[in-house]
Amino acid sequence: MLFTSYGFFGFLLILFLLYYTIPRRFQWVLLLLGSYLFYCISGPTNLVYILCTTLTTWYAARRIAANQQRQKAYLREHKEDLSREEKKSYREGQKKIRRRWVAGCLLLNLAVLGVVKYTGFVIANLNGILHAFGGTVELTWASIALPMGISFYTFMAIGYLIDVYRETVPAEQNPFRFALFVSFFPQLVQGPIGRYGDLAPGLLGEHPFDAHTVTRGLQRMLWGYFKKMVVADRVLTAVTTIIGDTTAYSGAYILFGMVLYTVELYADFTGGIDITIGIAEALGIPMAENFHRPYFSKSLKEYWRRWHITMCSWFRDYLFYPVSTSKWMLKITKAARSRLGERVGKRIPVYLCSFTVWLATGVWHGASWNFIVWGLANWVVLMLSEELEPLYAKFHARFPGLDNRNLPYKIFAVGRTFLLICVLNLFDITSSIGETFRALVSIFTAGNWPVLWDGSLLELGLTGLDYGIAGVACIIMLAVSLVQRRGSVRDKIYAKPYPVRFVLWYGLFLIVLLMGAYGIGYDASQFIYNRF
Repeated sequence: MLFTSYGFFGFLLILFLLYYTIPRRFQWVLLLLGSYLFYCISGPTNLVYILCTTLTTWYAARRIAANQQRQKAYLREHKEDLSREEKKSYREGQKKIRRRWVAGCLLLNLAVLGVVKYTGFVIANLNGILHAFGGTVELTWASIALPMGISFYTFMAIGYLIDVYRETVPAEQNPFRFALFVSFFPQLVQGPIGRYGDLAPGLLGEHPFDAHTVTRGLQRMLWGYFKKMVVADRVLTAVTTIIGDTTAYSGAYILFGMVLYTVELYADFTGGIDITIGIAEALGIPMAENFHRPYFSKSLKEYWRRWHITMCSWFRDYLFYPVSTSKWMLKITKAARSRLGERVGKRIPVYLCSFTVWLATGVWHGASWNFIVWGLANWVVLMLSEELEPLYAKFHARFPGLDNRNLPYKIFAVGRTFLLICVLNLFDITSSIGETFRALVSIFTAGNWPVLWDGSLLELGLTGLDYGIAGVACIIMLAVSLVQRRGSVRDKIYAKPYPVRFVLWYGLFLIVLLMGAYGIGYDASQFIYNRF
């Protein structure tokens, strides 16, 4: 069920009406039923996967928490009877038991994710290797439709399990309450990747009707629909045309397509997150923000602090830190420092941990070598930037006007980072690594720059009016982002007199209604990140 479909609007309207009319103690039950109905509509067989993840994680967390309680009770009871060494030995033995539960649950759920998402990719590569060595055997695999949001809810469940193991959140005793955390319908499409400790109080709490809260949520949703339908779905046609034939549309077309796709990706992804957070806000449920004006970043490192924030923080907390503090990594660190010296040795573990994170990030995004190379390309740029920091510092000291305190240089840095992101995003939309590099090389070799102004861009499926609407909409998005640097735009609008507020919000509604990319025979475009 698409967020942009009439069926979804009807579903949401009925849910809102019931949510604020039934007894508040049953609101979470309604959300659970509504979430499973939403998920069932995407494909009844998909329920098997989300139920498997939910039940196994809930049970494993219960066993881990029970073990923790038994350990504490045993140590209290035998406080005077056990020596320090005996207590330490007992703790280590119990910790091994809890680790087995964590490892077993992680392996099971990651195996489910791996089978449905990556088996076809693995078999295709195995067939390629066999053919390269003259083999004639062709391995086959019955393709499985990727369940909606499986990467998102799997990561949320894993994060919860590890948090219970770390004793940062209590284990949920009620399996149905935990099921709501995993399946809450707005976040199934494309996140954010919620944390149990942050999301559960809102999901399970009681929320009286508050007109101001509901209105703010609807306003956030409207802004998301503006991004999605007026910008993202409109420019999608041109991006699809260019990428559909990079031989015919090479050179300047590729440059134009990269920029257009980067705009589309932002409008699509942030628009979807605005809709998600708006739905939750209208229900009285706070959710984590996922973006912080990413295209204002002055470096790739800063960009990844602003883009898909919940994913980046998940990889940091549940992969980077555990790997970097593991016993085997500490051994590598010690060996590297003794053999390579302090300066070089201390960098080796940083490289390895970052490599692990970016390899996992690429694999998480999709079962394709393009995504793997995309992740590793990010890693290379980030590591090079880290190593060149001393040179940057010397350069800025030599030319003090060329730093981020200077507005022209700041604009240059933002533009440079945006162009780098455009290049990296090309891996996202081309069919192979070879095609990606051929397309990039053609920008410098095709010599067809006149197509940018001779009217050729009107042959990509968009009219002059389409470009005009998309251009004005992008200016509006940019203006809102600039204003938002000084505080919430909705708060600023709310402080205006009612006639001004009415004109602004009703005007935005009319823009979406009249200028959204739909009409007779409209085919709603799925959100880009839903495929993950």
